Amino acid sequence: MSKRDYYEVLGVNQSASDAELKKAYYKLAKQNHPDQNPDNPEAEKKFKEASEAYAVLSDKEKKSAYDQFGHAGVEGNMGGGFDSNFSFDDIFSNFFGDSSPFGGGGRRSSNRGSDLQYEVTVSLEEAFNGKKLKIDIPTQVKCNDCNCTGANKGSSPVTCPMCNGRGQIRSQQGFFSVQQTCPQCNGKGEIISDPCKTCRGTGRVQKNKSLMVNIPKGVDDGSRIRLSGEGEAGLNGGQQGDLYIFVTLKRHTLFIREDENLFSEVPISIIDAAIGGTIDVPTIDGGKARLKVPAGTQSGDQFRLKSKGMPNVRGGRVGDLYIQAKLETPVKLNKKQIELLESFQEMSSETETPLKSEYFKKAREFWKTRK
Repeated sequence: MSKRDYYEVLGVNQSASDAELKKAYYKLAKQNHPDQNPDNPEAEKKFKEASEAYAVLSDKEKKSAYDQFGHAGVEGNMGGGFDSNFSFDDIFSNFFGDSSPFGGGGRRSSNRGSDLQYEVTVSLEEAFNGKKLKIDIPTQVKCNDCNCTGANKGSSPVTCPMCNGRGQIRSQQGFFSVQQTCPQCNGKGEIISDPCKTCRGTGRVQKNKSLMVNIPKGVDDGSRIRLSGEGEAGLNGGQQGDLYIFVTLKRHTLFIREDENLFSEVPISIIDAAIGGTIDVPTIDGGKARLKVPAGTQSGDQFRLKSKGMPNVRGGRVGDLYIQAKLETPVKLNKKQIELLESFQEMSSETETPLKSEYFKKAREFWKTRK
C-alpha cells in the first residue's frame, strides 16, 4: 500500500512555512495522540503518519529530497529512511521544552508501575493439557494505609505552591513563552507535606502477591503470557504495570516438538522391518497408537500419525506425530541364533539387499579406476 503525500497528511501546501508546518502537525498530533485515544488504533495510525510527515518536512535536506523525488527521496540510501520509533515527546520538547501539550497530566505516565517478568517451566504433557498454576511474586502493591495517596492518615496532599496545582510552570524565553513540568510536584499539581509512615509517601509497599496463572493448551517454549495490571503498583496511585509470564518447556524423554508437530524415534527389530509387523507407540495424551510397519522398512523411514501432535494455542488445528524408524541390530546372540543367521545369509541374494548391492557395485567400479 503506497504512502500518502506528506503535505496531504498535514493538510498544507508545498509552500507552507516552518511555522505553518509546525502548527499543522501540533494540531494533528494533539488530536490523535495515543494517550488521548488509548482504544483507537486508527488515531494511533494517524498520529504516526503525521509524525513521520513532520519529521521529514521539518528537516531542510529531507524536505528538499522529498520535493524532488517523493517518498523515494527520503527512503533507503537517499534519505536514510524514517525512524518510526522516534519519540513524540522529543518533537514536542522542541516546541515547549520539558513539557507536554496535554496539560498538567502529561507527565503522569512516569508514575506508572514497572512491568514484571516471571519464568515458569512446564512439561510437554502440561503444555498439551493446559494448566492452572499458582505463583508468588515479590512486587510493589498499593498502600492500604493511605489509599495510595502517599499522605499520612488524617492528612491529604496539598496544592503545589510553585505551580498552583497546574503541574506546569511558564517562563519567558525571548519572544516565546515556554511551558515546563513543575520540578517541585513533577507535574502532579500536588505535594505531600505529611507522608504516610507505612509507604514513606510513595503510595505503595513491598509485598509478595499470589496469582493463579492459566497456562493455555498448546503453549510453546518461549511463549509470553501478558497479565494486564498485575505488575507493580504505580507511585501515588499511578497506573499499574503488567506482568509477563515466560514459558519454558522441559525436555521430554520420548518426544521432540516442532511447532504443533511431535517427533519420536522408535527402535524396530530387523525381523519386523524385514517381514512387517505391528507395534504400539505412545502418544502425548498418555495413550497409545497402533503403528503398522510395512515389510522392507529401512532405518530412517518416517510414518505419520495424523492429529496426534500438539494443539494450536489459538485453537483449531492439532499437529501430527511423526514416528521415525530406527532399526536395531540384535546383540549378545547365542550359538543357535548365529547359526540361523549364517544359514539365512547363505540363502540370501543381492535382490534382497538392493542398497547394499548398488553400493558395492559402485565401490568395485571405483577400485577399477584406481588401478
